[in-house]
Amino acid sequence: MTHLKDYFSLVKFSHTAFALPFALIGYTAGVLAVGFDPWVLVGVLGCMVFARNAAMGFNRLIDRRFDAENPRTAGREIPAGKISPRAARWFVGVNAAAFVAVAGMFNLLTLCLSPVVLLVVLGYSYTKRFTALCHLVLGLGLAMAPSAAYIAVTGSLAGAMVGLSVLVFTWVAGFDIIYALQDIDFDRSERLHSIPAALGVRGALRVSGGLHVVTVAMVVWLGWLLPLSAAFYWVGAGLFLALLGYQHGIVRPGDLSKIGPTFGLTNGLASFLYAVFVILGLISSW
Repeated sequence: MTHLKDYFSLVKFSHTAFALPFALIGYTAGVLAVGFDPWVLVGVLGCMVFARNAAMGFNRLIDRRFDAENPRTAGREIPAGKISPRAARWFVGVNAAAFVAVAGMFNLLTLCLSPVVLLVVLGYSYTKRFTALCHLVLGLGLAMAPSAAYIAVTGSLAGAMVGLSVLVFTWVAGFDIIYALQDIDFDRSERLHSIPAALGVRGALRVSGGLHVVTVAMVVWLGWLLPLSAAFYWVGAGLFLALLGYQHGIVRPGDLSKIGPTFGLTNGLASFLYAVFVILGLISSW
């Protein structure tokens, strides 16, 4: 019998912490530009949850054979028999439909863009089958969150939100490359594509570091671009960058043991702290 907790585990609901804080930054910036509507907030939160559920459920569904063969993932809900493939298909379909329905209630632009968002977040699951750039597709999927939230509120897009999306894109792609180091041998044995499988541990860490250099540059640039209190912003930026540096400090070519749940917690905390201080900065300068 399938339990609700199995679905929460299926989609790693806690990982919503990566993108949701940035979506709330975009939402707050939009509210300060055009005004507050509580239903828009409910809708933005709903879209984040529905898109995340659809994407993760789809990923677990189509990767179930690989998950069953990989010792690290064999205990996931579908290969472990806790959720059937049929139930997973229904779960993905319902969440994808709910995402489009809610997105269409904001404005015409969000309605038109909702299938594009689904194409990216669902299509990511296939990319490891043919390109090592799969990490960039994942980064793109999460990077749309702040810009999409801003569009939901205002019906338009601001340059600062594009910059914030670039920050998220490089940050997520960079840490996903590090996370994928855990599966480098399995990916090679199954002929799956990833930057670690293609370039090795040292090469992957260099690419991740390069992406995170861009992340640092975007954090600094946004500190000058966003109309907010500098005192709040630089506290949040400092904490975010410190945690970013920490994850590179604990992962070495000869020691990948620190990658795991703690690694995900570090990135979730970085996102949360940055968003809290950016939002405080935006509100205090309004």
